[in-house]
Amino acid sequence: MKLLVVGASYRTAPVATLEQLAVGPADLTRTLDRLVAQPYVTEAVIVSTCNRVEVYAAVSGFHGGLGDICAVLADQAGCQPAALANHLYVHFDAAAVDHVFRVAAGLDSMVVGEAQILGQLRDAYHSATGADTAGRLLHELMQQALRVGKRAHAETGIDRAGQSVVTAALELAAGHLDGDLAGHPALVVGAGAMGSLSVATLSRLGAGPLTVTNRGADRAVRLAEAYGASATPMAELTTVLSTVDIVVAATAATEAVLTRDVVTRALAGRDPGRGPLVLLDLAVPRDVEAGVAELPGVEVIDIDRMATLLADGPAAADAAAVERIVAGEVDAFLTWLRGADVAPTVAALRGRADDVVGAELRRLAQRRPDLTDDQRAEVARTVHRVVQRLLHQPTVRVRQLAAEPGGDQYAALLRELFDLKVPQTSPVDNVPDIVAGDAAPPFGLADVLPPGGLADNLPSVGLADIPPSTGSADVPPLGGER
Repeated sequence: MKLLVVGASYRTAPVATLEQLAVGPADLTRTLDRLVAQPYVTEAVIVSTCNRVEVYAAVSGFHGGLGDICAVLADQAGCQPAALANHLYVHFDAAAVDHVFRVAAGLDSMVVGEAQILGQLRDAYHSATGADTAGRLLHELMQQALRVGKRAHAETGIDRAGQSVVTAALELAAGHLDGDLAGHPALVVGAGAMGSLSVATLSRLGAGPLTVTNRGADRAVRLAEAYGASATPMAELTTVLSTVDIVVAATAATEAVLTRDVVTRALAGRDPGRGPLVLLDLAVPRDVEAGVAELPGVEVIDIDRMATLLADGPAAADAAAVERIVAGEVDAFLTWLRGADVAPTVAALRGRADDVVGAELRRLAQRRPDLTDDQRAEVARTVHRVVQRLLHQPTVRVRQLAAEPGGDQYAALLRELFDLKVPQTSPVDNVPDIVAGDAAPPFGLADVLPPGGLADNLPSVGLADIPPSTGSADVPPLGGER
């Protein structure tokens, strides 16, 4: 069984595409079930954030797994697989492990070093566990990824640069309000984890008075009371908009909440002398309708704009320290994975030896019925000891060799020499390079790929002309996105 990551992030896809791909809580279990129902996918975890939609999967074959996952993502997006080809990145086996660990460590986030992605990964893992789509491989991968993320933040100073996306967005907003949010009235639309983080950050920065609105009024009231803010019904959104300078929109709504009509009516009742109305849209799908940015007196900062403006990363020393941690953890995980792959072969070899010993002891019992029970038991113990001693060194050695790169060849050799019947997945270790002019890969992937076929280095990238994800966005509240 092999690992495959297929996804899109703010670096490879516009917000409009991420909106199409986004898997909301209501659809998560159904989509996970669809993934593992595919012929080549046996385990699946979906990470769907404001800036990232990724599938982590255990697959029985690279080409078949890639085709299955792309088909499900295309169906989720409501488009043909070919329409996604230029937005997807693919990581296979070692590159997949490296990618997941980088995500957990905050190296692949829009704001490098932010720790909130750990909450998102934990939620994604728990959802897959609840849906029974995470098996042994993904259990190990996700648990180790969470440990890697915690270690990165505990042992390095990457947190110094790893502000939350909310903090980064509010710093951008402050640039439109004389560089300081203190004393500026603010509205938070949405009372989920992202909304809670927004209220807490605005309160810490001295913005106020603060107002919270949410479709579920009870949650808005509880959040407002916790920070000395006020809660208002969604029906009064237009009225409240006319009294504030900053709006953070972070709901799970499937349609825009701040429409052009709502904002236009709010501007009509707002004093133009108080400066621009700054709208921070941290939601996917977007909470702010596209046409709102064209209105005079309005500044919209959304995920696309943040991706352009947030160019500064953490200190090189801190990032390098985390890179070293990730590299070491990837090596350790791959060592475990190779050892886990050889274990069934070793078990099959010992089982074959036990079968041979058992058959010979039965034959001895037929030939020498005069042996006493004690004599038979002594012969059995002696034969078993001999066999175990003969097998001990080879099995210990093959486990050691399996932990090294290419170690799977030793297990394959054992299976061949002893004609061992070990349940095997498809042989995807040697994925052929497919370049322009080659035949289309099997399993219908021709519909997924752009012209030119697969890239030359399949385990690292996968789809031709698709940039590798060297930093993906994660707008993630601990405990959930919104």
